[in-house]
Amino acid sequence: MTSDSPIPKLLLPASDAAAALSICEKTLWTLTEPRGPIRCVHIGRRVFYDPRDLLVWIDGKKAVPPTEAK
Repeated sequence: MTSDSPIPKLLLPASDAAAALSICEKTLWTLTEPRGPIRCVHIGRRVFYDPRDLLVWIDGKKAVPPTEAK
């Protein structure tokens, strides 16, 4: 299979995940299960994050507009 486009990353290391969220790695660690709501994947001793899980967490943090709140 030949393709000029790079293969997308399926998992992000902690440094890339923290950079994508514009937070430090220590803050990301406190937000990672079991301490927090963001899920992670362990491969050996390394910790990775699924970009979809980061997006789910972001969506959950969005404020509900006052017209939709009850």
